[in-house]
Amino acid sequence: MSLQRLIVITALAALAIPGMAPQAAAQTQSSPMTRPSQLSPPRYARPRIEIYPRPPLYRRCVDWYELQYRPSGTVLYPQMRCWWVRG
Repeated sequence: MSLQRLIVITALAALAIPGMAPQAAAQTQSSPMTRPSQLSPPRYARPRIEIYPRPPLYRRCVDWYELQYRPSGTVLYPQMRCWWVRG
C-alpha cells in the first residue's frame, strides 16, 4: 500500500467520524422517553406464601463413616441418613 493511499484513507476516515457525531446526538435527543414499563414499579406484589406445618416437624439425621473399596485403594467415606420426625 502506497503512502498516498494511506493518507487518503486516513483523511476520509477523519471526515466521516465528525459527520456521525451530530446524527448520534440527534437520535438520542429525539427519543428521550423510554418505555413506561421500565420506569414504573410493578403495580402489585406477588403474594407471599407462608407455611406452618401442623404438627411441627423437624429432620433427624444420623451420620457415620464407611470404608469403601476402590481400585485406587480403600477410602473412608462419610454417609448420612435423615428422616422427618414429629415434634
